[in-house]
Formats: sequence, structure tokens, C-alpha cells
Amino acid sequence: MDKCDFTIRPEEEKDFGEVENLVRESFWNVYRPGCSEHYVIHVLRRDPAFIKELDFVMEKDGKIIGQNMFMKTVIQSENGKTVPVLTMGPICITPELKRRGYGKKLLDYSLEKAKALGYGAVLFEGNIKFYGKSGFEYARNFGIRYHDLPEGEDDSFFLCKELICGYLDSVTGVYQTPKGYYVDDADVEEFDRCFPPKVKLKLPGQIFE
Repeated sequence: MDKCDFTIRPEEEKDFGEVENLVRESFWNVYRPGCSEHYVIHVLRRDPAFIKELDFVMEKDGKIIGQNMFMKTVIQSENGKTVPVLTMGPICITPELKRRGYGKKLLDYSLEKAKALGYGAVLFEGNIKFYGKSGFEYARNFGIRYHDLPEGEDDSFFLCKELICGYLDSVTGVYQTPKGYYVDDADVEEFDRCFPPKVKLKLPGQIFE
């Protein structure tokens, strides 16, 4: 990757179809046979929690090769208060350019933009081996629990990064995933018919059936 062989800019309405296809290609057969992420992003753009100012695409040679977006959510604190935070994603890079540094560039850029807008922390589901390179830690280190996860269950997927140092000091409680991320399988299937046919495969490592 050359230092200046890409640009990052806000997503525009004209990009929607291209971005949804990019997301579909990136997530297809990764976490389940097929994927739902392209429909999730389609739904989230109309959600009240969606942050338009933090919706980005990465371009290279006139083609969109990556995207990231953020949503508002909260931590339900044990003292009864709600603490505003962000969640993130789906975030992706086109499959042929993965593991070449573009994803980290896009991630770091978008996190800096979120910080500049005054947001205090980002919590989301991801792999610490990648996201740890950009300052994410296990959310348990901050005293934050993932909603609906039974005590003692593996929570290593649940990550957190403070954008404002000390923002989560003295905060313990439960993170709430925005409702827009939960989509109906039938709606996903109907939406997917708008795209070229692809074969769904059940592969090792998938976490959903």
C-alpha cells in the first residue's frame, strides 16, 4: 500500500448500491452461509441513531474499496444513569485488498473523526488481534458487560476504546446494541434478491447457521 494511494470521504447517496455490494462481497459466507450485513447497513442509514457525519467510504483508483459507519447507543449504568457511547460497523475492505493495511487506515481515520466530534467511547464486537492495534481493549476491563450475555460466558469479542481519556471512569453497567442491527431473515432474503446470485456455503469457523 502506497501512503497516498487512497482517499477517505463521506458516503453519498449515489454510493449506496456500490457500498452495499461491497459489504455483501466482504461478508459473504464469513460468519454464516451468505450474509446479512449488506441489508443491515441499508436499514441503519434510516435509523435515528445513525450518525451521517461518521459514515465513510475509502476510494482507490476511482473505486470504493472500504467503508465504516457509527451509531449512537448507551451503557445502562448500575447507578441508573445512561451513558452515551458509540458503536461501529459494519466496517469492511474489499476482499482482494484485505490484510494490506487499508482497514487500519480507515479505522484510525474514522475514530479520529468521532473523537473530534466529542464522542467519548466506542464499543463493538470484533477481534482483539486486529482492533487492539488501534487501541481497543476488552470491554470487561472498563467494567462494561454485553447485554444478554450470561455471566461466565466468553466475552472476548466485546471491545471498547475510550476516545476521551477517562470517559468511562467509575462507569459500570450494560451495553445496549442499537435495535437497528437486528434484522429479520426473511427481509434479508428479499433484499438479497436485488443482487447477483451467490452460493451460500456452510464453512468451518462460522458462528451462525
